[in-house]
Amino acid sequence: MSSGRSKGRGERGRGGEDPARREIDRLVEQLNRYASEYYQSGRPSVSDAEYDRLYDRLVELERDHPALVRPDSPTRRVGSDLSQDFPEARHRVPVLSLDKCYSAGELLEWAEKNQKNLSRPVSYMLEEKIDGASIVLYYEEGELVRAVTRGNGLVGNDITGNVKTIRSVPLTLSEETDVAVRGEIFLPKHLFARINAKQETPYANARNLAAGTLRRIKSSEVARVPLEIFVYEGFFESPPATHHEALERLAALGFRLNENTGFFSDHEDLEDFRRRHPHWYCGTLADMDRFVERERAGRPELPYDIDGLVLKVDELAYREEMGYTGHHPRWAIAVKFEAPAAQTVVRNIEVQVGRTGRITPVARIEPVGIAGTTVSNATLHNQEYVDMLELAVGDAVEVSKRGDIIPAVEKVVEKNERGNKTWRMPDRCPSCAEPLSRVGAHHFCTNPQCPAQIRGRLRFFAGRGQMDIENLGPETVDFLLQRGLVSDIQDIYRFDPDELLGEPGFGEKKVELIKGGIAESRRQPFETVLVSLGIPDLGRKAAELLIGAGYTNIGSLLDAADRSAVEELASIHGMGEVTGRRILEQLSRPEVRERIRALSEAGLNFSVRAGEAGEAGGGREPGEEPVFQGQTWCVTGGFERFKPRERAMEEVKRRGGSVTGSVSSRTTHLLAGASPGSKLEKARSLGTKIVSEEEFLQLLGWEG
Repeated sequence: MSSGRSKGRGERGRGGEDPARREIDRLVEQLNRYASEYYQSGRPSVSDAEYDRLYDRLVELERDHPALVRPDSPTRRVGSDLSQDFPEARHRVPVLSLDKCYSAGELLEWAEKNQKNLSRPVSYMLEEKIDGASIVLYYEEGELVRAVTRGNGLVGNDITGNVKTIRSVPLTLSEETDVAVRGEIFLPKHLFARINAKQETPYANARNLAAGTLRRIKSSEVARVPLEIFVYEGFFESPPATHHEALERLAALGFRLNENTGFFSDHEDLEDFRRRHPHWYCGTLADMDRFVERERAGRPELPYDIDGLVLKVDELAYREEMGYTGHHPRWAIAVKFEAPAAQTVVRNIEVQVGRTGRITPVARIEPVGIAGTTVSNATLHNQEYVDMLELAVGDAVEVSKRGDIIPAVEKVVEKNERGNKTWRMPDRCPSCAEPLSRVGAHHFCTNPQCPAQIRGRLRFFAGRGQMDIENLGPETVDFLLQRGLVSDIQDIYRFDPDELLGEPGFGEKKVELIKGGIAESRRQPFETVLVSLGIPDLGRKAAELLIGAGYTNIGSLLDAADRSAVEELASIHGMGEVTGRRILEQLSRPEVRERIRALSEAGLNFSVRAGEAGEAGGGREPGEEPVFQGQTWCVTGGFERFKPRERAMEEVKRRGGSVTGSVSSRTTHLLAGASPGSKLEKARSLGTKIVSEEEFLQLLGWEG
């Protein structure tokens, strides 16, 4: 494997005496090397005219000898004129959004907080946040097999044919390795300007043009737009210890990295980093604000668009420990650059109660236009934020649209003349009048029967992306609450929809549709039901991780809560101790258990059905017996029949089993191949059943 891709292909080419084969092999190797020099290292060794001459010769040879066309030939990038749709594809790696802040000071506070929580030194990488289209590239044995859009973070669209037209995307790697790579596809500023100059109706920005191009039906049209890529994250079967080492491996494999990167550490040898990465900015944590300001000031001169920077924990073991929320990794944060802003006056400050009881102050402001929209409300986050601003009703303020989406009060421009003092959070919940509790920087209503929380839970549970109950939208949910027909989510399956007949807007057809929507929701899989409960930190990603680790029914999760098995959940790759503890604490609450009991009695799925455990990989095929149902498998080492080895785990999932990326007490079987890693030792210490490739083939009913 370490011998490299190009060497292996060269030997294959030299094995024959056919002059055409030898010339094709030579041209492919030569053109791919020239492309790498141009797109990866930025140091071309031949002129465009010479490259085109060699390329045209290769096209001529391949036209005359179609059987000799190589999979890594640069001519494969021209794209097809055949129409194509974009099938959905599930991601095999985390593809989450990022938490955000808006100043170098906030960035440094976040970094220092991590140092304190981890109780040991932490190093950081600070990278430009390219304003383009996010993509995940999947390689098997060094070949690009799939390119998937971000989508919703779990499922995206397969646009492989279009992405293959981008010359800075390697079709083959320098090693026959399996790796998933995250990157950003973009259009350089000068090329965007050149394209826009020819348009009767100009495009709004380069990002929209890049994203729209990738969605074109014919890849031959995509090939005519000079898109480029920077990659910034690699997911290896055997990951290195740090993110900067992962970037070095990606560069060695032939990927294009952005050299405008910062490395910050108070304990590493910075001189060594400067020698190895002369283009990187290397400094201590105290130097971070200098790098941020340099990037902010130099942003207009960059050849591509950025909308901020991304700060990441460098040590991958610390990332594992910190884990994820349902929305973003805890080990990374984006600092966004200037948001569109305007000045206005605060009319009033009210508080909103979320479905989890979190209290958020909201400023009601004099309506003002920002970035093409009229804004009349702006978030104030929490009491600490209000105190920092020293904000009072009547103050003149600057309001921005953070991330160009969420309006927020940024600063007080002029104090009010009425003598109003800094606003204070009320002592009691505005919805149920129960005393508020403060946890960290936020206030919470801890009354589970709070009407605002119940309303939020019901809307969330029935909404799209959760149980998706047709014809039970927010207005209908509110009406059911007002009429006293429901008082919590379990009542959706208890009340009689016929009681709505005769009410305004509820005719027989509408009522029948509601009945059908409720009945259909009983078919939702365990993962969806689990997420729809609205438990904080138990989002789609966490549910997928739990099921993959063997928690395939609600009983196993409640048992873990009874045992306070925080360490057990923390050992799940991607979960983290904080998330695991919060989930177990919620599952221990009496009202949550009563809700689960009632929903279970109503017929909802609280266990993985046959073939559903492998949903992330496609589920059980028709005619295949669920021989692995109730089992959780992990894999280590290399195999003769399964290359890459994930194909073995696909067979497990097709037969009703679930799979996990790490060995824990929930793992029932470890498939061990040649040169197994540390998973084998851990499996033996836990008493996990070890299965050889030959035994696995027998279980599948295949011939050895």
